[in-house]
Amino acid sequence: MAQRGPAGARRVLHGIQSEHSPFAPRPSAFLEQRRVNAVSSLDSTPAAPSFAAALRYWLRLGFISFGGPAGQIAVMHQELVERRRWISEGRFLHALNYCMLLPGPEAQQLATYIGWLLHRTPGGIAAGVLFVLPSLLLLIALSWLYVSYGTLPLVAAVFYGLKPAVTAIVVQAAHRIGTRALANGWLWALAAASFMAIAVLHVPFPYIVLVAALVGAAGGRWAPQLFAKGAAHDARRASHGPALIDDDTPRPAHARFRWPRLLLVAAVGLLLWSAPMAALHVLRGANDTLSHMGWFFTKAALLTFGGAYAVLPYVYQGAVAHYGWLTPAQMIDGLALGETTPGPLIMVVAFVAFLGGHGALAPAGVSPLTNAILAAMLVTWFTFLPSFLFILAGAPLVESSRDALHFTAPLTAITAAVVGVVFSLAVFFAHHTFWPAGLSAPADWPSMALALAAFIALFRYRVGIVPVLTVSALVGIVVMQLS
Repeated sequence: MAQRGPAGARRVLHGIQSEHSPFAPRPSAFLEQRRVNAVSSLDSTPAAPSFAAALRYWLRLGFISFGGPAGQIAVMHQELVERRRWISEGRFLHALNYCMLLPGPEAQQLATYIGWLLHRTPGGIAAGVLFVLPSLLLLIALSWLYVSYGTLPLVAAVFYGLKPAVTAIVVQAAHRIGTRALANGWLWALAAASFMAIAVLHVPFPYIVLVAALVGAAGGRWAPQLFAKGAAHDARRASHGPALIDDDTPRPAHARFRWPRLLLVAAVGLLLWSAPMAALHVLRGANDTLSHMGWFFTKAALLTFGGAYAVLPYVYQGAVAHYGWLTPAQMIDGLALGETTPGPLIMVVAFVAFLGGHGALAPAGVSPLTNAILAAMLVTWFTFLPSFLFILAGAPLVESSRDALHFTAPLTAITAAVVGVVFSLAVFFAHHTFWPAGLSAPADWPSMALALAAFIALFRYRVGIVPVLTVSALVGIVVMQLS
């Protein structure tokens, strides 16, 4: 499968140039024009995308953002840095470092950040909303099917085929991010230590982030060459060609930090949170299920350091053990839906809210289905609102600190640590996919074979994520029919 983007253009250019050997025929005018176009496409800065063009991309991303945060970030890197060149690698990684520090889904926050850089606040809001909206609508539909028809053998077969492919996607994404973000052996060592800490010692992710930040702060002071932009980064940047928002592109006016704007964003955010919360208490009472959900998922949104898996135990404890909105088995089913649908994995909260709202006592005239849909939408609002506020309020400050090593060095170290955490996620997926009954039970050999095939398709033949997932789902149906 031919590679698209600048790398593909370079391959075409190399093939055209080879035809100028003494034994090759003289190139035609068509080939010469292709050579000129390939050179110019790599040397020139791409045109700024219109708001409508950006909307189309963010909507498409919302439908293909499988594979968890690692896969989603890798897809954005491939499209925005390598192919479209809307943003340089340095600016992309700097934004990613900041998003890694925040509670909430880092991939959705990264999309919001880049959308804000491109088209101000409307662009950031559009990018963040479209990243989540397809997943929300799909999960509401699947939750309704789940409640209405119970366990569907066809759905179980699709999940069986998707899980090995998702495992391969996470491995590929971790590899892509690691080879770009880890510029020297010390950062690789930090990633390995992070992997051991979370996978073997079960150290909570916030502690890993804290230690990595301290290591980066000390390294930026005593060994700045290990945490500064080096020649390896410059070579990678040059290979992609100039970007619309490049490393040396001046900050636009809206990216300059101003205290009045920060206070305005904070005030608007407080209003957007308090208005629906007050309406719930006035219209349905403080003890209503949806009122409890608003408070509970607001707290959960502020505890999601390290991604969805870091907060799932908290959600399980509250939604299952304390409030009884769903059973343990239903929670596991919801996690499977979240793993195999596009969007952030934390969108599993929409499934939790749907089931909780469907089984709750609703006001007169409100059907269980309406109550469930309203619950899913409200919980999504309370879960993702902080992420938008963190980006729109903090991004100008982050942009002003791009060249300050005392700020970037801790973020560089945190990125290295997160690479190790992503690899641990791949191990977690592999464990529960290949040995679903535990390591003492026989391995699931069809799942292993399917994961290997997906791995080869992604690494060797560079097949897209959506085709890999589609074929894997079909294979899962066939395997379940034959077993």
